Amino acid sequence: MGPAGCPHVNGFKVDNWKQNLRVIYQCFVWSGSAETRKRKAKSCVCHMCGAHLNRLHSCLYCVFFGCFTKKHIHEHAKNKRHNLAIDLLYGGIYCFVCQDYIYDKDMEQIAKEEQRKAWKLQGVGEKYSTWEPTKRELELLRHNPKRRKMTTNCTIGLRGLINLGNTCFMNCIVQALTHTPLLRDFFLSDRHKCEMQSNSCLVCEMSQLFQEFYSGHRSPHIPFRLLHLVWTHARHLAGYEQQDAHEFLIAALDVLHRHCKGDDNGKKANNPNNCNCIIDQIFTGGLQSDVTCQVCHGVSTTIDPFWDISLDLPGSSTPFWPLSPGGDGSTLNGESHLSGATTLTDCLRRYLITLPLSQGATTLTDCLRRYLITLPLSQGATTLTDCLRRYLITLPLSQGATTLTDCLRRFTRPEHLGSGAKIKCSGCHSYQESTKQLTMKKLPIVACFHLKRFEHSAKLRRKIITYVSFPLELDMTPFMASSKENRINGQYQQSVDVFNDNKYSLFAVVNHQGTLESGHYTTFIRQHMDQWFKCDDAIITKASNKDVLDSEGYLLFYHKQFLEYE
Repeated sequence: MGPAGCPHVNGFKVDNWKQNLRVIYQCFVWSGSAETRKRKAKSCVCHMCGAHLNRLHSCLYCVFFGCFTKKHIHEHAKNKRHNLAIDLLYGGIYCFVCQDYIYDKDMEQIAKEEQRKAWKLQGVGEKYSTWEPTKRELELLRHNPKRRKMTTNCTIGLRGLINLGNTCFMNCIVQALTHTPLLRDFFLSDRHKCEMQSNSCLVCEMSQLFQEFYSGHRSPHIPFRLLHLVWTHARHLAGYEQQDAHEFLIAALDVLHRHCKGDDNGKKANNPNNCNCIIDQIFTGGLQSDVTCQVCHGVSTTIDPFWDISLDLPGSSTPFWPLSPGGDGSTLNGESHLSGATTLTDCLRRYLITLPLSQGATTLTDCLRRYLITLPLSQGATTLTDCLRRYLITLPLSQGATTLTDCLRRFTRPEHLGSGAKIKCSGCHSYQESTKQLTMKKLPIVACFHLKRFEHSAKLRRKIITYVSFPLELDMTPFMASSKENRINGQYQQSVDVFNDNKYSLFAVVNHQGTLESGHYTTFIRQHMDQWFKCDDAIITKASNKDVLDSEGYLLFYHKQFLEYE
């Protein structure tokens, strides 16, 4: 399509084209009244396959609805030579000759007018509006013609942070937040309206921080005001001791969420559990918990908000059971999943064939008893398990490294709660054993995965160094509540929809080097689609995809690939 616009629009602009276009917007796109919504629900189906979804488009020349995904509207356009169609969800005009969505000033004006009318009929007012410069702003733009151009080699937005004394935990999270696309757009567009006392609002300080990052200055920034505000509003993080980056992330999001409530979107939510501030819009998802009675199979469902997902790792005290029992493995998110060995028993199963069999032996323990004399004894060992613990390192592990998908499959796997955690079933009217399963009811725009590398218990304090591979692109469809019916024996059926809006791209990775007592945090951030940088406090260096994917991984930040207005 040339810079002058689509030349094929003129063929449509004849007779009463404006009135015809208004009717299409009123009845089949925006549908402001209850009557038009009913008509749209009843009428808008593909005339070839009868589907309601698959990106329905309406021909602008005749009464025909067709799927864009299955190309039924394309067939109609080719056969009838009707080159223009309108998207019934978003109202965009598509030209089949230009093979692109087009912009026409007159059509756009009609679309806006009819959309505002629909919003007024629905009683919601104007949800959002485009920026149109005032006369004063136009004058300023004319007198200041200099523009910043973002090229592929542009380093605007990259800036180091001075370590103020064990504050690498803060610096790494600040780098991840300042490179979150929608958060950056919010703060750089001056959307925050502060109602707090001066110098006490963390959102105002973050806004200033974004200005500093994207000012073009290259010298490291000193975040002393941010540190002071964090100490003021999250006192458990005050002091110069090393803190947990994950704990800082949650505390920062909580304070930002509370300080955002003066903004327009924050005010709209009367329910404090359903806030619509920028933090909740970007980071909040919905976690569905289904508890199923083992007697009557009745299901009790609750949905809770979350900002991050904490995942157990192999090697922790929490059992990490095999994910594909007796399976041939499956492929998910481009990864091969075989039944991974993560416990002593798992490791021993593959070793079973080498053990001398006892006469009439039928269990793993029977087979091991005769082998016991060859095992190196631990000091004070009194059981078979004690003897085997030191021998564990020589046992062959099952194939395949642990992946992020493995951890997510374990997170969403049904868990038997046991006799010690019976629930009162509303169907049985008595306490019964049950199973619990977690799934994603609503996905956030930014999904943060916390790999639980730090283990604290009464007997144990340690860091888990298990390597977990993670992909550059992640499909969350198998872990959705809506995908439960697609699960067969723990395996997931992958979606073949090209326009899957549950796909994510990796844009930041926080790593921890060292031990539980002495360590250091760094961050990998993605500047452009294929450019990664390592942020180590004040030092920023270029990194490769391999550097990112080979890193240990503590916090993984993924951004949705497809966004839409609600």
